[in-house]
Amino acid sequence: MEIIKTIAALQNRLQNQPETIGLVPTMGALHNGHLSLIKTALAQTGLVVCSIFVNPTQFTDASDLEKYPRPVEADIEKLAQAGCAVLFMPDVPEIYPQKEHWHLDIGEIEHRLEGKFRPGHYQGVMQVVYKLFMAVKPDFAYFGQKDFQQVKVIEQMVKLKNLPVKTVMCPIVRDADGLAMSSRNVHLSPEERKHALILSWALHQLKKSYVKEASEELRKEAIELINAEPNVQLEYLEIVNAADLDTDISNPQIGIIALVAAKVGQTRLIDNVILA
Repeated sequence: MEIIKTIAALQNRLQNQPETIGLVPTMGALHNGHLSLIKTALAQTGLVVCSIFVNPTQFTDASDLEKYPRPVEADIEKLAQAGCAVLFMPDVPEIYPQKEHWHLDIGEIEHRLEGKFRPGHYQGVMQVVYKLFMAVKPDFAYFGQKDFQQVKVIEQMVKLKNLPVKTVMCPIVRDADGLAMSSRNVHLSPEERKHALILSWALHQLKKSYVKEASEELRKEAIELINAEPNVQLEYLEIVNAADLDTDISNPQIGIIALVAAKVGQTRLIDNVILA
């Protein structure tokens, strides 16, 4: 696996590349969820590029940025074993050589759910993903379903910017106990991890019982389950359409998804399940 740290060197490596290129953008602290994206990319493309970059513009809390895990050597080993061809690992000045203004109007989807609790977050996400797309020029880009809203935001950016890349959303990977894999899980104490399981359990129960006509009643039951769990502070649990995450789920042509976010102790977790 080649490790490249500058955009110029990356573009030099990828120019005249005859095979299709798959990009897996990450912020490191890799787990089996990330590696499942690499596996899918390897199956669908000729050359896989993974990026590791902890992007400062998408953090709305400076302390959250500071404590984000960065096990670089372990990440490199995992990617090499997974068969990744190129690791792009730039520093902040390489991606942001000067102060710049970025804003792309993608409509209400930016301000719903995660956007409501983390204002400005998705502008930072789009800013860095756009830069990565420009540097790598991938044919396909792979993202995890756990960050469902992020995938929808990036799809909208690709459409508005008319970018020649196809986004691919891959299923959530869970630990044996049901907890969705996340780089933030390392911050959970053993006791907090037990409490965190209520998120996947509530979603599981919601999916098991789901009928559209009873959506609001089932949503309230799931909320009650989570609120009864000690040391878990629910931020939202919403049932929305899968197109723009609006609460209008009347269109039978559009899928329906339940998304949840909560703090377990000091660790913020998200999860979701496709209902229909």
